[in-house]
Amino acid sequence: MGRWQTTRRVLLALVALGAASTVFGRNLAQDPPPVGETQRLEGEAILNLADAALAGKATPTDFQVQWQNEFLKAQRGIFIPFTLTVDVSGLTRPEVLVYVRALRRTSADEAGKRETRKRSRRESSVEPDGFAVDAIFPAELQLEPGQRARISRGFSVGPGSYDVYVVVRERLVPHNRGFVPKAAVLKQPLEVPDLSTTALTTSSVILADRLETLPEPIGPDDLPERPYVIGQNEITPAADRRFRNNEELVVVFLIYNPFVTSQKKFDLQVEYHFFRRGAGAPRGPAPGQAAASHPPEQEGERYFNHTDPQRFNPVTLGARFDPATGQPVLAGQGVPLTGFEAGEYRLAIRITDLLAGTSIMRDVHFTVGS
Repeated sequence: MGRWQTTRRVLLALVALGAASTVFGRNLAQDPPPVGETQRLEGEAILNLADAALAGKATPTDFQVQWQNEFLKAQRGIFIPFTLTVDVSGLTRPEVLVYVRALRRTSADEAGKRETRKRSRRESSVEPDGFAVDAIFPAELQLEPGQRARISRGFSVGPGSYDVYVVVRERLVPHNRGFVPKAAVLKQPLEVPDLSTTALTTSSVILADRLETLPEPIGPDDLPERPYVIGQNEITPAADRRFRNNEELVVVFLIYNPFVTSQKKFDLQVEYHFFRRGAGAPRGPAPGQAAASHPPEQEGERYFNHTDPQRFNPVTLGARFDPATGQPVLAGQGVPLTGFEAGEYRLAIRITDLLAGTSIMRDVHFTVGS
């Protein structure tokens, strides 16, 4: 999960050559846009919008862009797959340029007071050029239900507090100087956790629309453009946390650092417990059920249901699977929502290391509608 960073000069060269990446539905290497003044102007324009946002100046909001992201442990820092949901109802054309810039929040104020094009070097192996992320790529928006389109990418940074600036701008039409492209700028604060601990921990819990198995793993250079690929599994993240009761709730996450014996033995148990909010006072355990058999209710909710626990050990994952090498355990569950009445729910996931005698909790909040 490698670093995703370039310089301003390279950014503009990529725009001019139209070779930053493969866009949705078209390969730019096979079908490049014309090289010339049009591409140089749009590259400068999108960078200037990011500069203006960083300096606290007014920026266009011609359409809505929403951000969602996850956190995964990487070889260097934290890998952050993210998805931009774009409201395409007001756009003129589907071809856009996307620019992503991220910098540590501690330096954002200083950078905003200075000329934003001046970059200070930091003493960091992940962020040597001042911006933790500084990248541009073209995308072709594919319409989804609800007049929206989604764009997914990923990048790696170190743990800490960041401000991420995202610019989405329609591409210029060559030889049409009367075309005025629409644009939107998004500022997203980001608190990146430190997953370098040796204690039992997990990635973000990803809510997914579906999980597909690939015939073979993808290469590391493809990860920024297919950031939701984990091993030979590709996740399509859910657009939001609202589901109908004829859908399935799919959660996927990675478990890091289980205790492994010298004989390469490990044993994890994962439980999935559901709580419903606003369903009256907590009702307590069912007859014959110990109170400690599920996590406690929180204020304003009651225990609803659970699935059978999952076990992850050499028997279930195979003798060749070795977490001691840093290989995470991929866990997940698909739960049909047929029996869920409309309302707000919390999924409490309890991960227990049976050999170490430790456990951690992860909560996922979601809504079910009819």
